[in-house]
Amino acid sequence: MAQSLNIISEDQLHAFSIELTDELKNILSYWLSYTVDEVNGGFWGKIDNDNRVTAYAIKGSVLNARILWSFSATYNQNPDEAYLRAAGRAYDYIKTCFVDNEFGGVYWSVDYKGGKLDTKKQVYANAFVIYALSEYYIASKLETVKEEAIGLYHLLVAKSYDQDKTGYLEAFTRDWQPLGDLRLSAKDANEKKTMNTHLHVLEAYTNLYRIWPDGGLKAQIETLINNFFDHFIDAETGHLVLFFDEDWNRRSDTVSYGHDIEATWLLLEAAEVIGNNEMIAKINNVCIAIAEATIQGLDIDGGLWYEYEPAEGHLIKEKHWWVQAEAIVGFYNAWQVSGNEKYLQLALNNWAFVKDKIIDKQNGEWFWGIKADGSIMSGEDKAGLWKCPYHNSRACIEIIKRIKTLK
Repeated sequence: MAQSLNIISEDQLHAFSIELTDELKNILSYWLSYTVDEVNGGFWGKIDNDNRVTAYAIKGSVLNARILWSFSATYNQNPDEAYLRAAGRAYDYIKTCFVDNEFGGVYWSVDYKGGKLDTKKQVYANAFVIYALSEYYIASKLETVKEEAIGLYHLLVAKSYDQDKTGYLEAFTRDWQPLGDLRLSAKDANEKKTMNTHLHVLEAYTNLYRIWPDGGLKAQIETLINNFFDHFIDAETGHLVLFFDEDWNRRSDTVSYGHDIEATWLLLEAAEVIGNNEMIAKINNVCIAIAEATIQGLDIDGGLWYEYEPAEGHLIKEKHWWVQAEAIVGFYNAWQVSGNEKYLQLALNNWAFVKDKIIDKQNGEWFWGIKADGSIMSGEDKAGLWKCPYHNSRACIEIIKRIKTLK
């Protein structure tokens, strides 16, 4: 790493680490205090900004996998037994309610009592379960958990991987047949290959490789990284292309600033975990190019805007919680790669923005985001299908870990 300190002091970094350590505790404390469903099992499916529970809300596999990862990863950094118990609760609920014992994989959602609801096999959700199981294995040391992660990996390769053109197809029916509506959410394009899913398949496989350094898995990780070089990263703009058809034809020009900066450090992490020095060198250069492109989305208050539509020249000036979390890690990573303190200052500026505008100081956790006028985005979840303790806890965990390595 090329990191160096001139203008910013070690004391500032130490204070940064302490603040994130405290915030990580606050995030996990919120989820322990407000989200455990003692009535139906698992965790509540929806909670609003005033911490009011929607008792009959559906429960998503992504939410539960991210809860499992967050408590496992925090336990692995700070072995508090309460975290391990919460992780065990999430694991048990996933096994009992989300795992399809007939066709394999996990369902997209269940009802509030844990009964099957949307049984499609979204590759994104299944990848997050691999990611979470791999982390939980480190925490629990349960060999069955490791075997479940490996089994789910083999299933995704067998059912979703495009052997001819590479890449992963987006979604399937319960029995892994073609599906008409492949979309991850209503805002997404209905296309067969998406950047978002590939990024998190890569993240999942990277975490699995930590506990299972298999040659075939390494080859899959390298292919996924090459998918980013060959398709997802636009070399001209430095942004990521979000949607493709099955033949890798572009189907989108939307710029997602949060995904841009998130990809920089996840790509580098993957190459480092598998020990591919050639890819590490290549990604180091790409990291900086993408970080520079991401700066286009920064406001003067340090916050990172959501998306930009080039065709209409339309900038969506919302600042979502997860985008800020990724900016903190991504810009910090750019500083580590380049040694340019400009990027470290951007990470610190973004954290200052989060403290000022995104953290809910009254009711806990982080708001979904703020609008262009600075007001809170009302009607959004504090906990829900997409609002999980993942991006923000992961940002804390990453920065705490990285600052420790400076000592």
